[in-house]
Amino acid sequence: MEVKVLSSKLVKPAYSAGEAPMPATEYIPLSIFDGVTFEMQMAIIYAFAAPAPSTAAIENGLATVLAQYRAFAGQLGQAPDGTPSVILNDRGARLIEASVDADLVDMAPSKPTPELLKLHPDLEAEHQEVVLLQLTRFRCGSLAVGFTSNHVVADGHATSNFLVAWGRATGGLPMCLPPVHHHKDLFKPRSSPRVEHDHRNREYYLPSPTDVVGHHGDAANSIVIHKAHFSKDFIAGLRAKASEGRGRPFSRFETILAHLWRTMTRARDLSPEETSKIRLSVDGRHRLGQPAEYFGNMVLWAFPRSTVGDLLNRPLKHAAQVIHDEVARVDGAYFQSFVDFASSGAAEKEGLARSAVCKDAHCPDVEVDSWLTFPFYELDFGTGSPSYFMPAYFPTEGMLFLAPSNFGDGSVDAFVPLFQENLHAFKECCYSME
Repeated sequence: MEVKVLSSKLVKPAYSAGEAPMPATEYIPLSIFDGVTFEMQMAIIYAFAAPAPSTAAIENGLATVLAQYRAFAGQLGQAPDGTPSVILNDRGARLIEASVDADLVDMAPSKPTPELLKLHPDLEAEHQEVVLLQLTRFRCGSLAVGFTSNHVVADGHATSNFLVAWGRATGGLPMCLPPVHHHKDLFKPRSSPRVEHDHRNREYYLPSPTDVVGHHGDAANSIVIHKAHFSKDFIAGLRAKASEGRGRPFSRFETILAHLWRTMTRARDLSPEETSKIRLSVDGRHRLGQPAEYFGNMVLWAFPRSTVGDLLNRPLKHAAQVIHDEVARVDGAYFQSFVDFASSGAAEKEGLARSAVCKDAHCPDVEVDSWLTFPFYELDFGTGSPSYFMPAYFPTEGMLFLAPSNFGDGSVDAFVPLFQENLHAFKECCYSME
């Protein structure tokens, strides 16, 4: 796919008369949750069928929404007192226009492949902007929107709120409630701090001089991303099987993740004695009494774990129960324990590093990003919902993405990165309920 870049510009916030902030530059201090999240670019791809919205309308909507979501028009840096912060300086978001002399249906892949990297700004480059997006128009009139944002500034929940507001602003509709930002007194330790959980080996770890962090080597060349589509009926069958004899059925998410955990474990051909664990994000907004409009990161992680032998030899219910129980443990008390620990200075004193790091492979473990509850499909620029939506190409073995399918019928798409040698075995058992 040959993509021709036509222009690149900064889109700055457009304030209504009398709305420009005073002072012009403000600072949002990074929170303790921002400090333990992944340092990476979040990247997603939307496709809109013809007639797609005009570039002018999208740009005007972006300028309007940035006046409300100033963090996405700012930069990462430091406040005058040296505190790591988002600088609200209205630098703007980077907007790239591009074109492809072909029809979208013939060129855009149905699952993440290296070709997708051409439809959004470079994920590996150093960017001064928090948000970058690329509008790629195809000969047929369709439009691909490649959106990237710095994860340190906002998590998936906050980003999806922004995207919905952007669509509403483009269509001339009210943008709903404004974002609520972090401030230095928001997450305070208790008067008598109580660290009741092992945060040193969950959100943090003690690095070794021999550790190699980040992507390296040629592992990506041996990884393929498989898209598994689970119909509403298949999911219902899985839930019934997993929840048999249980008073309250497992959730759709718990069931699908339990199934994929077992399926990936079987495809990897691991030893029964090995332990496999999942890294699973847990939203802390309601657990800490914060509003849904909180803009930033407020995620910690659950780490369900099981031996390979138990995963494969015990019924689906075992895996689902392990996931359910571990997520339940990451409750409000757990979040407050983390606040107490992260505010104590122990991590800095002991040289601990954030455990949320990008890797080439997670085997025998799994990491899951679930977008099942995010309103990503509600991004509507005035010409209708997207025809499809997917994560960009992240060739990290074992890092799952779960998203609602574009059918809108309760079915789910799972994007599963696997080593090429394990793909056949995964496909053989992916739709089996055994």
